[in-house]
Amino acid sequence: MLLNGVLIEDTFAEAFTMRVARLLITARTPRWAKEAALKLTGFATSVIGCKCEAGIERELAADDTPDGRPGLSVLFLTMDKESLPQRLIERIGQTVLTCPTTACFDGLPDVPDRLPVGKALRAFGDGFQASKVVGDRRYWRIPVMEGEFLIEETFGMQKGVGGGNFLILAADADAALAAAEAAVEAMSGHPGVVLPFPGGVVRSGSKVGSKRYKKMVATTNDAFSPTLRAVTESQLPEGVNSVLEIVLDGTDGAAIESAMRLGIRAACRPGVKAISAGNFGGKLGPHHFHLRRILNGASPPPAV
Repeated sequence: MLLNGVLIEDTFAEAFTMRVARLLITARTPRWAKEAALKLTGFATSVIGCKCEAGIERELAADDTPDGRPGLSVLFLTMDKESLPQRLIERIGQTVLTCPTTACFDGLPDVPDRLPVGKALRAFGDGFQASKVVGDRRYWRIPVMEGEFLIEETFGMQKGVGGGNFLILAADADAALAAAEAAVEAMSGHPGVVLPFPGGVVRSGSKVGSKRYKKMVATTNDAFSPTLRAVTESQLPEGVNSVLEIVLDGTDGAAIESAMRLGIRAACRPGVKAISAGNFGGKLGPHHFHLRRILNGASPPPAV
């Protein structure tokens, strides 16, 4: 299968079931909402080393937020439901509560599985905090030196998908980066999807474990490393000298598939030889995103 002269390999991306929360961060101005969101999602590229994965989903106009102020939607994911509330309490408490003029609301209000995030953070008010119920949702007003920090008492948690991906195989580093930037631009703001790595791009794709170091959970993906072509079992076609990966996390498989379709199409540009994907032979992750099926508009097979 060729797209704009780029080979779409007959392979699939293998992804994992994760737990996801959506946060709506608002502030007096878009700048301060973004400042809080950037700090909140910092050092959250991979559960391998960060214990969580997170990213800015999209910008929100004042008409789309609970308090009528500009804001941002953030997706936050962990591998298990036990660790998600603790990670949220830590990060919201240190990044959103501390940021001038911000408030924090639940973006999954209809999800029955609830996390007591605001309920825990209210203790920062040292007994001076106050609550108010609007409809069936409770909010906490926590006094701070600037005024008050408003946060919802509980946040919804649902199953999500982490680790959707595709690989850009290019003739050189310039072509790979240009294609990756085009793919990220095409996928940015897509509902239900975040790209957790710096600028949405990964240069250090990994494999499970190590051939030499037993304690390593993940090590360099030598099969796709151009400089190791002569000393390892390379999977790179002739003429490929640079590879970049795009990793996607999302609220569900349909959102991941839709964003991948946009990103792959945008990445098929001059200097790109092929588009591939990372998987573990289908043995580890239940979500399989077949590249050719996605580009043909068909849905991936359901997770098992």
